Amino acid sequence: QVQLAESGGGSVQAGNSLRLSCAASGRTFSRYNMGWFRQAPGKEREFVAAISRGGTGIKYADSVKDRFLISRDDAKNTVYLQMNNLKPEDTAVYYCVADEWLFGDTSRYDHWGQGTQVTVSS
Repeated sequence: QVQLAESGGGSVQAGNSLRLSCAASGRTFSRYNMGWFRQAPGKEREFVAAISRGGTGIKYADSVKDRFLISRDDAKNTVYLQMNNLKPEDTAVYYCVADEWLFGDTSRYDHWGQGTQVTVSS
């Protein structure tokens, strides 16, 4: 089992940056594929980015490609989402996810964090 705790959300103006962090409990973090999803008010939850075990595989949603960067530090049991050039449409609750087997834009990850709010004003 792994527990996930997101941090780093906040309110920023468009064009600015934020870095989200997701700290995972347990000693087997390196075995998990990790990712980020988001859900805006009144919208369905959507895939943002994913990084595989070892960091060799990375995927992004088209809407964030070239603006967001996902990374992981297995020594710190943490995955990051660097978000640059933020837009009002990036406003959402951002969720960290983990799964030992699944990877990519599937929403069937086993483990989900509680979420952190990101608000981008124009």
